[in-house]
Amino acid sequence: MGVFTVTKLSEGPVRPSAATPSEKLPLAWVDRYPTHRGLVESAHIYRNVADMLLPAPAAVRDADDVGDAAAAALQAPTKKAAKEVVNRKSPAAVVRGALADALVHYYPFAGRIVEDVPGRPAVLCSAEGVYFVEAAANCTLADVNFLERPLLLAKEQLVPCPVPELWPVEPHNCLAMIQVTTFTCGGFVVGLRTNHAVADGTGAAQFLNAVGDLARGLPEPRVKPVWARDRFPDPDIKPGPLPELPVLALEYIAFDFPAAYLTKLKSQYAASTGGKICSAFDVVIAKLWQCRTRATEAAPGADVRLCFFASSRHVLKLEPGYYGNAIFPVKVSAPAEVVAGSSVVELVGMVRDAKRRMAEECLSWAEGRTGGRDPFQMTFNYESVYVSDWSKLGFNDVDYGYGTPMSAGPLVNCDLIASVIVMRAPAPLAGTRLLASCVTKEHADDFARRMREDLV
Repeated sequence: MGVFTVTKLSEGPVRPSAATPSEKLPLAWVDRYPTHRGLVESAHIYRNVADMLLPAPAAVRDADDVGDAAAAALQAPTKKAAKEVVNRKSPAAVVRGALADALVHYYPFAGRIVEDVPGRPAVLCSAEGVYFVEAAANCTLADVNFLERPLLLAKEQLVPCPVPELWPVEPHNCLAMIQVTTFTCGGFVVGLRTNHAVADGTGAAQFLNAVGDLARGLPEPRVKPVWARDRFPDPDIKPGPLPELPVLALEYIAFDFPAAYLTKLKSQYAASTGGKICSAFDVVIAKLWQCRTRATEAAPGADVRLCFFASSRHVLKLEPGYYGNAIFPVKVSAPAEVVAGSSVVELVGMVRDAKRRMAEECLSWAEGRTGGRDPFQMTFNYESVYVSDWSKLGFNDVDYGYGTPMSAGPLVNCDLIASVIVMRAPAPLAGTRLLASCVTKEHADDFARRMREDLV
């Protein structure tokens, strides 16, 4: 195996292509939450038409749920189609130009976070730009297994990591950075770093979709951005202190849930509840909760917890296009023996009940009816697992004129907090992928065995 490297061809700020307002914009209560002041890193993998001439990664070739449509997607393109791809501008040039135009509409992303009043950070709209890197890899996407874990390219090679001499902005005060890395097969990867303080996952995907809209020649983004943070609830609740993180050496394990398995479990849930519906996400995290509880052998009577964040846009009646943090924690807790002794369908019911409670809990927080209690305060221990859902944020819909990505998701999991990422399985697979860093080595084999039961 050769040495795979990425070479940076150019880097620097991309500024708005036209004049933008110069102002200071407030952040909302959730935006200001201390744990949100940082950059979220993700990789968005585009398998170019020319790259379709290459075989799929082993994980795709061996999967049982690759159907006729998926097989057709792997067929070699016509010479005409491949020639059209070669004649296009480079992906980096396309994204760079569209980014400059998108920043006219989403101009806060070209600014900086400032904190003139302690605890009240705001965005200074300075038009200084988004840091952008054009890079090239000396290999094909297939050579690095389409960035399946373990990564054959270091994370730092795929996202911008500017030195202070080139970008004298503290990372926690920068709003976005983008790198486009092309591969010798014609595919490319968009490495994204966005500040959680200015956008949640849905908001970041909305911004990236705007770049894609303009890259494809649309006159303006399909979704108009709405700031409106001053109209977001601002309850008189002091955020709790930053949580203490446990010292956990967690194993990384990935699971693919075929569409057929998810359909079967959803049908079982509907049959047991008189026709009620559930989502693939509900099924996956119920299975996770059950198998993890059984594998870790939590003491009887001990509470085991499951937590994820749901969108509160519909509850708070936020305007379409609002791209700030509009999330609220959904917490499920039960004695270990109850979770371990329940079926996946029964645990789906517990998850659905918690989701239904979320609306009232969110309104109680928004209206300051929690008695000063901060619902966002978390406890991180081995009995708790935290889930982040990337499957419906919108990243999988971003098209710069080369089609949608085969995969889009975070680059790494946190290895200190028992955490799980739910995302779409990479194309051409149909189903859901779960990236888990939630068990220690002593429990990993049993956890993996239980999770894979009944998946085939």
